[in-house]
Amino acid sequence: MTGATRAEYCVVACAEVWRDDGEVLASPMGLIPSLGARLARLTFAPELLLTDGEALLVRPDGTPEGWLPYRQHLELVTGGRRHVMMGASQLDRFGNQNISCIGDWERPARQLLGVRGAPVNTLNHPTSYWIPRHSRRVFVERVDVVCGVGYDRAAGARYHRIARVVSDLGVFDFATPDRSMRLVSLHPGVTAGQVREATGFELTVPDEVPASRAPTAEELRLIREVLDPAGARGREVAV
Repeated sequence: MTGATRAEYCVVACAEVWRDDGEVLASPMGLIPSLGARLARLTFAPELLLTDGEALLVRPDGTPEGWLPYRQHLELVTGGRRHVMMGASQLDRFGNQNISCIGDWERPARQLLGVRGAPVNTLNHPTSYWIPRHSRRVFVERVDVVCGVGYDRAAGARYHRIARVVSDLGVFDFATPDRSMRLVSLHPGVTAGQVREATGFELTVPDEVPASRAPTAEELRLIREVLDPAGARGREVAV
């Protein structure tokens, strides 16, 4: 196998968010998170449940393996047994997410998806985020609208947990005394200085930041030959 690309590092980093979750419903949103969830199921997380987004549980190849009626889906969502990986138009230091609009709520400069299910997701089960273009436009000091709930607003929420943020530059968590964002690892070719420059708030950066975990030979084979033989991942992260 040839050396792993940045996109393949991102797939593996997304897969890692479901490590040790056990039998929970994975709900990845976007190509690279979807590849990550399927890779996790095929390797270190065989108990992970995958869905077609409608009414079926499926295997990594998409073939049905069970029925998931909407009522049961809601039980998983509200009972802490789902781990979603969403995107974010804005994300702040405490993990508050905005996917609704940019600018003032009364007269926004840009209308986006709307709040949708983000509050329920973040308050009722673990959540992670995938950001394909790490920039100050996304990593902001203060989000314009709180959709997904961050650590500074989640007091008393039993199942609230933001496990990871994965971007095209690195991996982040909130394992700090004030539960603000921390740099966990750097993807190949990225420096801590580059991450700081691309982040619109003061990020906790340890003195020594390890490299993100490299894909194993078997993971590379699965990504390239089984999960994404057409190479669509390279259109989302081109480095």
